[in-house]
Amino acid sequence: MPAPATGPRINERIRIREVRLVDDEGKQVGVVPTEQALAMAQEKGLDLVEVAPNVRPPVCKIMDFGKFKYEQNKKAHESSRKQHKTKLKTVRLRPKTDPHMMEIRVAQAREFLERGDKVLVMVMFRGREMAHQDIGVGLCNEVAKRLDELARVEQPPRTEGRRMSMLLTRK
Repeated sequence: MPAPATGPRINERIRIREVRLVDDEGKQVGVVPTEQALAMAQEKGLDLVEVAPNVRPPVCKIMDFGKFKYEQNKKAHESSRKQHKTKLKTVRLRPKTDPHMMEIRVAQAREFLERGDKVLVMVMFRGREMAHQDIGVGLCNEVAKRLDELARVEQPPRTEGRRMSMLLTRK
């Protein structure tokens, strides 16, 4: 079974004269001819895998390559599962949002930021409220001030049509 071009060289793909050999139990054997190392691996029914190609002579280990690849894929999968993927969460407000609702929205935003997500604070305007965009800027600044110890403003308040938005990220 040929190894992929990006992976380590195995068995007959190792074309150097001598290698530093580590056996299947992890013991150093020393510098041996590649043919002898390959014969030792085949005798045990295992593969000769080049684990450190950049040193001279390269380090090769006798192991089950299929099992080795399986373990590497398993580790890579586990590490990617543990990483948090940043999401963009939206908190909507209106110019007439009462103080209690404001506290609830700030608490939601705090929860999102603590999880590692970005928060888009959006102020929605209707009708004549568009004439009072300063109220929207005040609301955005109030949210930013309440979350000052946890978040920083990545994008200051800006108006897009009937919406004003501000982006917060964790410090």
